[in-house]
Amino acid sequence: MKVVILAGGLGTRISEYTESVPKPMIQVCGKPLIYFIMKHYANYGHKDFYIALGYKGHIIRKYFKKNNFGWNVNLIDTGQKTMTGGRLKKLKKYLSDDSFMLTYGDGLSNVDIKKLLKFHMKNKKLVTLTAARPPARFGAIKINGNKVKYFKEKSKLDEGWINGGFFVMEPEFLNYIKNDQTFLEREPMQMLTKKNQLIAFKHNDFWQCMDTKRDRDNLNTILKKRNYFE
Repeated sequence: MKVVILAGGLGTRISEYTESVPKPMIQVCGKPLIYFIMKHYANYGHKDFYIALGYKGHIIRKYFKKNNFGWNVNLIDTGQKTMTGGRLKKLKKYLSDDSFMLTYGDGLSNVDIKKLLKFHMKNKKLVTLTAARPPARFGAIKINGNKVKYFKEKSKLDEGWINGGFFVMEPEFLNYIKNDQTFLEREPMQMLTKKNQLIAFKHNDFWQCMDTKRDRDNLNTILKKRNYFE
């Protein structure tokens, strides 16, 4: 199955790195983050990649020209100012009429791709997203009036579910994307929820985005300790 990776954003919240490289090319454990994302899919046998380029896309091109991992890597320029939905729409001609997977170039997880696909096929919705628990950043408290009724240090269970990426999509979903300025996460997804065509695959294990230097440092530490992606 084809795997789309959105890799064209500016990454302004981690500008100390993205002034020189695009976000997916920020190094963790000596390799770009995008390598670990792709390696995870490849470990499940999915090696047909379509990478939507934008900001500093030439750096990603240079990396894959220099490094051959035995994957089919298609690098497509989707524009400097295109939004997430628009980037996906621009790949329509490459995706044919088959189901495909999609994720972001700035998040890593050990989600079980085989189980994710099985879940998607079973439920027969247009889109399945992976619901993840955000990494705990702060202690959780519950307040009644001004009295603290509950306190738990860095409890991720109280932070709810978030969109963790790692989607499975049917090609009909592309019809919900209007133009280059459409955010994948806004009107298209909201429309799917109204039509009962969006379902969540719950993932309770490792998931980490890379929005800040702190996130990058956390990823570096985690990858040194775990061998999920090798």
